[in-house]
Amino acid sequence: MTEMVYGAVPAQRGEPILPKWWRTVDKWSLSCVLILSVVGLLLGLAASPPLAARNGFQPFHYVERQAAFGALAMVAMLLTSMLSPTLVRRLSVLGFVGAFIALALLPVLGTDFGKGAVRWYSLGFASLQPSEFMKPVFIVVSAWMLAASQEINGPPGKVWSVSLCILIVGMLVMQPDFGQASLVLFGWAVMYFVAGAPMLLLLGMAGAVVLGGTVAYSSSEHFARRIDGFLSPEVDPTTQLGYATNAIREGGLFGVGVGEGQVKWSLPDAHTDFIIAVAAEEYGLILVMIIIALYCLVVVRSLLRLMRERDPFIRLAGTGLACIFGVQAMINMGVAVRLLPAKGMTLPFVSYGGSSLIAAGISVGMLLALTRTRPQGEIGDILRGRG
Repeated sequence: MTEMVYGAVPAQRGEPILPKWWRTVDKWSLSCVLILSVVGLLLGLAASPPLAARNGFQPFHYVERQAAFGALAMVAMLLTSMLSPTLVRRLSVLGFVGAFIALALLPVLGTDFGKGAVRWYSLGFASLQPSEFMKPVFIVVSAWMLAASQEINGPPGKVWSVSLCILIVGMLVMQPDFGQASLVLFGWAVMYFVAGAPMLLLLGMAGAVVLGGTVAYSSSEHFARRIDGFLSPEVDPTTQLGYATNAIREGGLFGVGVGEGQVKWSLPDAHTDFIIAVAAEEYGLILVMIIIALYCLVVVRSLLRLMRERDPFIRLAGTGLACIFGVQAMINMGVAVRLLPAKGMTLPFVSYGGSSLIAAGISVGMLLALTRTRPQGEIGDILRGRG
């Protein structure tokens, strides 16, 4: 507990890997992620039995699968968090190659599961969504390129990262998956800004995003329907947004009681995209605020630790990973309360989903690895002339 309050102790040379990891890892962020996973199982017990009944499974079929995927996610997170920044970078390059090939082959080998967008590979016992794994490895690879461009006589990393970002976003939009494309673009833009991008370039990028949204609205009926539904002053009570809005309103401050919620019987995505509506109805605003606080704590603590980091690659990659983690949670909850247009995006570690859970574990594992305390001077020492 003392280390959680006063910070981790820098690692010593020759120290065994587990004690070294425990001394240096951010225990507050680790604890928050573990709590979020427990909350996800708790909400899964409430939200998934009606769906299991509709699909002819045992009542806790989806809960058991979520527990299994969650366990794999925790193992992936812990193992990844023990890696050095160099290993994180090298494995991310290999992961990026694999995820890129998987994305490229989706139009040929992928399936849409009747949802109108080819985003998954069907493995029989489960499905695989390559875009979930592309996000963290793309962030790390782009951070490596941006950091390399800052070296004397370094490669044109900024040009490479821009080209890579455009390519990946284009592949995601073609599925179509505008949500994941926006998340990838946002994470890259944050890193580009931190790396010292000119303001005019950022404004130009913002204009390009607006232009792209206009084109998507004109050419995609699916995209236009969601935007029109968001802008409409009236909410159709028979839509997912209508059910979610009513559930949040009914929950009030303390909720209607465990197992007493009704929205899970109406929402087909109550265990995934709209899990926060189940939390709000059965447990009230109190649990929702706790969930928000847990996400905020992970993001803020990570960014504060990264501000003291000297290595440009670690600062950039950590910032990108922390921001996409927080923004994905914000988008999921923002859709449920109608602050954002409807978008199929899971709540990290809380929503059901194999690919999303394991990819979130890898992403946060990378973040924990990059924010571990290392025996180095802080960046402030450079500014004070002691570096």
